[in-house]
Amino acid sequence: MRELVLTPRFQRSFNKLVRNNPSLQSLIEHALQRMAANLDDTRLRTHHLSGQLAGLYSCSAGYDCRIVFSKDKHPKTNAEILLLINIGSHEEVY
Repeated sequence: MRELVLTPRFQRSFNKLVRNNPSLQSLIEHALQRMAANLDDTRLRTHHLSGQLAGLYSCSAGYDCRIVFSKDKHPKTNAEILLLINIGSHEEVY
């Protein structure tokens, strides 16, 4: 299992998204569980980003809901950490 670390920006975006569309909360929570367990799960459609977001990754948490994140290693345990940077529609996060 990977550790998920939420940035303040991700938390604000998540709260706003769920406040405006409460039905997305369960979809997002399932996507986060899948990310922690297996980033190669085809339902996530995980991919590298390019351009201004080069070096970051994105995955899907529903039809028009994207999670932007980076991969890192924990300094002490060397375990993989996913730093969740932003969440929102395609237009909001790219």
